[in-house]
Amino acid sequence: MSDQDTRTAPRRSPEQERSPEQERLHRKRQLAAALRVFARYGFDEGAGGHITARDTERPDCFWVNRFGQPFSQVRASDLLLVDRAGEVLSGAGTVNPAGFAIHSQIHEARPDVVAAAHAHSVYGRAWSTTGRRLDPLTQDACAFYEDHEVFDHYGGVVLESEEGKHIARTLGGHKAVVLRNHGLLTVGHSVGEAAWWFISMDRCCQVQLLAEAAGKALLIEPDSARATRAQIGTPGMGRVNFRVLYADITRSQPDLLD
Repeated sequence: MSDQDTRTAPRRSPEQERSPEQERLHRKRQLAAALRVFARYGFDEGAGGHITARDTERPDCFWVNRFGQPFSQVRASDLLLVDRAGEVLSGAGTVNPAGFAIHSQIHEARPDVVAAAHAHSVYGRAWSTTGRRLDPLTQDACAFYEDHEVFDHYGGVVLESEEGKHIARTLGGHKAVVLRNHGLLTVGHSVGEAAWWFISMDRCCQVQLLAEAAGKALLIEPDSARATRAQIGTPGMGRVNFRVLYADITRSQPDLLD
């Protein structure tokens, strides 16, 4: 290969550099770290909430936190591998039925999605009662401009796959969906991306609730909102932002990597 060929050849991503086994461990560690970070943000409440990561060699299966384990205690070795029928193939414990009903359908409908995150955060739940999309009020909110939807139905705890399919259809090709009277759900092409969008979206809900309580909020113009989304709403930016949180949580709580 010539010097020119070397300069122009596309760089391989870290995912491409890792073997399937290495990438699986990476995803599991990211998943455990994301759950610990969610605990820090106060997103855990009782047994509710779940983050999933698609397996590297069995794309019809995903890793998930076990039902009833506190987010703050999850280690990579605690995660469960679940197939499309809800059977636990690896790990000890049970799966949250609502989590399976939602996440299994998201992963089936979106083969591009590596991870999905849902938890009962305070501001996400508060905003979900409005049944509205977030407005582009701030730079951070622009990451979700024209890239999230509202699932405008509440029929109780999601326990049936059909309800999960409806949520997946509403999500479409977007990065997030507001589940009316329920909360937020985000997805990503990596665990870090899905987790970051959830954290950021919950904060955007908080900001809009505060702004509207204070008075009339000024919206960012559509063209500017779209341009900003193109800068900060990309998968790469989701990964970069989560990388900071991952570095902090793994340094202070290294046992999560076990």
